[in-house]
Amino acid sequence: MNIKLSDRVSQNIRKTGVLIVLFYFLVVLIMKFLEINNFFGFSFSNLSTDIFAPPSLKHFCGTDRLGRDVCFRTLQASSLAIEVVLISIIFALSIGLPLGLLSGYLGGIFDKCFSLIMDTIFSIPVILLSVVVAFVLGRGILNAAFALCIVYSPQYFRLIRNQTILVKSETYVEAAIVSGADVKTIIFKYILPNVMSPLPILLTLNAADAILVLGSLGFLGLGVPADVPEWGSDLNLALAALPTGVWWTALFPGLAMFFLVLGLSFLGEELEIIFEK
Repeated sequence: MNIKLSDRVSQNIRKTGVLIVLFYFLVVLIMKFLEINNFFGFSFSNLSTDIFAPPSLKHFCGTDRLGRDVCFRTLQASSLAIEVVLISIIFALSIGLPLGLLSGYLGGIFDKCFSLIMDTIFSIPVILLSVVVAFVLGRGILNAAFALCIVYSPQYFRLIRNQTILVKSETYVEAAIVSGADVKTIIFKYILPNVMSPLPILLTLNAADAILVLGSLGFLGLGVPADVPEWGSDLNLALAALPTGVWWTALFPGLAMFFLVLGLSFLGEELEIIFEK
């Protein structure tokens, strides 16, 4: 009975993660639609006289030191975070996937060179590498995405390379080679479909980690430009106000980051269960 209850609780937690991620994507779509149609005019960036106003019916999440609405900034930062993370993960996958396939299939000097490069990058701590790359490139949305891309490319390379080495020794691949199939056919028809299954799990886990790294870059002043709403930079600005009792400027961006990371982590567990079946 306890086992069934535990399984039910675990299943509900994983489904909650899926709903959380869907909610954030819905927020992104709504915010993009409103921004494109200029629904709020310039209310996102306009300053008001309500400096450090506490949460109220006028400002649900209060205002910051410049009178900006914390709720709107947090929602905009949600859109930015998902946008940057998606770009970085797609770029990292587009680099790691083909190189991993070729390295694992061809082997030899090609495999040794790329494995050495990727292992060297992988050995550097994630936050340290991202800070260095972001510092060199400077602030910017694409620069932040590229910094995260450099960080996560080796993970996809290592995963796909190892899977390719295992798959290419299978009987059906050897039969295709004996039958005279070219390299392109073997890689894309026989190997690629059989090395893709672990990718969705790694994608969600990397996305959750990338949210934290992006927030860390923003907190250090190395992420997106200062005029762009971002959770990490907002948390940095909120530190000075905390001793004075202004808690809302730190609470809401922090909660938004926490729940997105939590949802992505639970989504990764759900995908793991699905692919194990």
